[in-house]
Amino acid sequence: MSAYGIGGSTIEAELNAIKPIAHLVKPIEKAEYQDRIAKACRLMKSEGAQVMYLHAGSNLFYFTGTRWHPSERMVGALLFANGNVRYIAPEFERRTVLDFMTIKGEVRCWEENENPCELLIKILDENEIYSGDLLIDESTPFFITDGILKVSQAIKLVNAKSIIATCRMVKSEAEIAIIKHAMYITLEVQKATAKILRKDITVKEVVDFIHEAHKRYGIATGSYFCIVLFGVDTAFPHGVKTPGNLKLNDMVIVDTGCVLHDYISDITRTYVFGEANDLQLKIWNIEKEAQQAAFKASQIGNTCSSIDDATRVVLEKHGLGPDYKLPGLPHRTGHGIGLDIHEYPYIVRGNKTVLKPGMCFSIEPMICVPNKFGVRLEDHIFMTEEGPKWFTEPAYSIEDPFGFSK
Repeated sequence: MSAYGIGGSTIEAELNAIKPIAHLVKPIEKAEYQDRIAKACRLMKSEGAQVMYLHAGSNLFYFTGTRWHPSERMVGALLFANGNVRYIAPEFERRTVLDFMTIKGEVRCWEENENPCELLIKILDENEIYSGDLLIDESTPFFITDGILKVSQAIKLVNAKSIIATCRMVKSEAEIAIIKHAMYITLEVQKATAKILRKDITVKEVVDFIHEAHKRYGIATGSYFCIVLFGVDTAFPHGVKTPGNLKLNDMVIVDTGCVLHDYISDITRTYVFGEANDLQLKIWNIEKEAQQAAFKASQIGNTCSSIDDATRVVLEKHGLGPDYKLPGLPHRTGHGIGLDIHEYPYIVRGNKTVLKPGMCFSIEPMICVPNKFGVRLEDHIFMTEEGPKWFTEPAYSIEDPFGFSK
């Protein structure tokens, strides 16, 4: 085969070559959670808001360091503009909440037969908030928002996006360092994955390898997600019900990532197992050009929409699209990344969010050619005062995606 780094090795050899490195970057420290709360409080005061509800999940964790998965029971926290935090949880979970919290605060509890929404309103009353706006985490499930409104008609629920997104979109140096290390690990897994490919290998074999490879690098949970596609299946962005085995000259898409200190990596590589035909080479090169155009458009002061626009200018120049039509790009150009794999800012037409230093997002203008194949090159950037910087070096060429020939 003429391709560099595609095939030629074994699963055993590649796994044995891996050494753990996940421990080489530090997790977020307590002082940073305190800084996040202070920033949120400043924003709340500037908007005239008195209190914000944070629901179990990534938003509660982002501000308080309290890791808790959402469920059918209310678990969350009220953050007051003066910086006070009041946790709300079932009584039988009190000790666990105390054990998990990083930012200390009083834990107010409800018994199983009680209404936690009544407890929330009681806490507001105790803090002399009898009416007005309650900023609410947009991930809060309907049963809670509906329950609050049934308990109090004087409280108005307002989307807390203006506070939460403003804070979470701009990453600190510590956050960027963690994401960068996670991305590095996943790119190394991508390189190893390409080497183990062989004719008739199954998707499951590749997925299992990627999971184990992440673990060998020190990611205890292995892969956070994994999409592996061969041949015509690559024309479907997120896969098919029954994926086929690898055949000679198939297009290959591998999209995967891991979680390191709660932050997520996400990288996609596309290449051919064998010899690329003229159409495969043409579309791959257009994808590369579109990704680079999006990177060039990612400048401080530009909008998220302008990045998506720049991508589509390239595609339309080559007769693809327009808009979301196929052959072409059927979805947005990218998404923010951090504690969630998809978070603000979204790189999509019409999003007037202005780019600022610290924003982190993907550039992945996938091109789908129905009934033939798809090409997705996904790398992430972080914004600096000087402009965009790649977390990982983009793919080099279809014959040498990882730049081994350079």
